[in-house]
Amino acid sequence: MPPFLEVRNLSKTYKRSAKFASSGYRQSLGPINFTLERGKTLSIIGESGSGKSSLAKIIGGLIPFTGGEILVNGMSVSQMSRQKRCQTIRMIFQDPSNSLNPKTTIGRILSAPLRLNTKLTETEIKQQIKVILSLVELLPDYLDFYPHMLSPVQQHQVALARAMILNPDVILADEILATLDISLRFKIVNLLLKIQEKTNVSFIFVAHNMNLVRHMSDQILVMNHGLIVENNSTDEIFNSPQTGISRHLLQNHQPDYRK
Repeated sequence: MPPFLEVRNLSKTYKRSAKFASSGYRQSLGPINFTLERGKTLSIIGESGSGKSSLAKIIGGLIPFTGGEILVNGMSVSQMSRQKRCQTIRMIFQDPSNSLNPKTTIGRILSAPLRLNTKLTETEIKQQIKVILSLVELLPDYLDFYPHMLSPVQQHQVALARAMILNPDVILADEILATLDISLRFKIVNLLLKIQEKTNVSFIFVAHNMNLVRHMSDQILVMNHGLIVENNSTDEIFNSPQTGISRHLLQNHQPDYRK
């Protein structure tokens, strides 16, 4: 049986600017190889500029890749229709106050993906929205609200509902907790873990906070200069890091870390 999610020899190159004397192409990312099991959580960590956000955006379909493959359940995303890919992999962005349309009600924000990517009737759309609101622990009363009328945590819940509305296999989240204080971060993380237990969705997080990474992850990728330098279970990364980069990240973000 093939891995649930497999990233195989993934790479991204950019053409060099004509303003510079050098010519040809510049390798920006890869080759990247890793697998992820269904219902598990992968965190991608690394210093700024290591390529972690670029990797997430490539998997999420926001940036085209140059070489390699991304496969879900053995099927390449390159062979999927736009609707199928949207249903398979969804992305949550860093700041919901910017990613949620301020002129659109929560009800319209949640119904739009269903109208664009499914053939559900209006009755079925309303039922799906009701199910997803319950999943993210929001009341139906919020459907007539606009994003600015919600608290930061509620905005994150709406962003999560929008990601879950098509019942995806994989959700990518790029630093989605950075705008919340620490107590609210753990509230959202625990909600994510509840959702994962109920739906068996797989999560890929780009994250900096090592305490949250340890709390929510099954597997960690450590990136540096566009490459994976370590790929292991969360326990192995924290208890026995194999690279200087991994040790450096743990020491920087955990002052009491002394491995």
